[in-house]
Amino acid sequence: MEICVDSVESAINAVNGGAHRLELCSALGEGGLTPSLGILKTLKTMVSVPIFVMLRPRCGYDFQFSDLEIKVILEDCTLFKNAGADGFIFGALTSTGDIDIDACASVILTAQPLPVTFHRAFDVATQDPIKMAQKIADLGFKRLLTSGRSPVAVDGQCLIKVLIETMKDRLIIMPGAGIQVENLKDILVTTLAHEFHGSAKEVKQYPNKNNKKLHSIFKEAPIYVTNCDTVQKLLNIYKNHFKLE
Repeated sequence: MEICVDSVESAINAVNGGAHRLELCSALGEGGLTPSLGILKTLKTMVSVPIFVMLRPRCGYDFQFSDLEIKVILEDCTLFKNAGADGFIFGALTSTGDIDIDACASVILTAQPLPVTFHRAFDVATQDPIKMAQKIADLGFKRLLTSGRSPVAVDGQCLIKVLIETMKDRLIIMPGAGIQVENLKDILVTTLAHEFHGSAKEVKQYPNKNNKKLHSIFKEAPIYVTNCDTVQKLLNIYKNHFKLE
């Protein structure tokens, strides 16, 4: 069970709920961006589970990075690696919707010997999913996070199952996107996945006494925080599923 978090509070709640691994990022509302070095260093003194760090320097769902952006990504990768990161999450595409081989190879090389997960850039790509998964494995990625090219994983279960059956031990296929207490069992039973990814988030209300005259400028967006109880429920579903196998 990998839980994606973008704050110290969410990370602690995830670990207390039983998360096996954290995906650490910032701005989950943007799909997850590169976090600060400070949050990784702080969490490494507080939790013992592996922490995988997102490498994504800007928002946007093109996943096409310039040479300068790749330079930033590789610099971040080195800094986080030296600060104790246990792995990374990355993905890059070309203008034709295929994998950016050069960008991905450079990240894999810089991250060595740490594992790298290819993220949901896979789901917005346009090339054949099986061939893309094979390329991802050939590049040296250890996992593929995917919703089965659907908005949520429960709707992409058929493709996820085919990917798992096809890739076998070559690449871990990890369902993610919209995984909840209500649908996790169905996803595990249908896809035969052994790992899954979620946020277990809820809206957190903060008392706000800020200057209301500026609300039109600083529009408030909901603040989401990982819920410890939800993580525990997801973990129990996961454990019970594998007891029955």
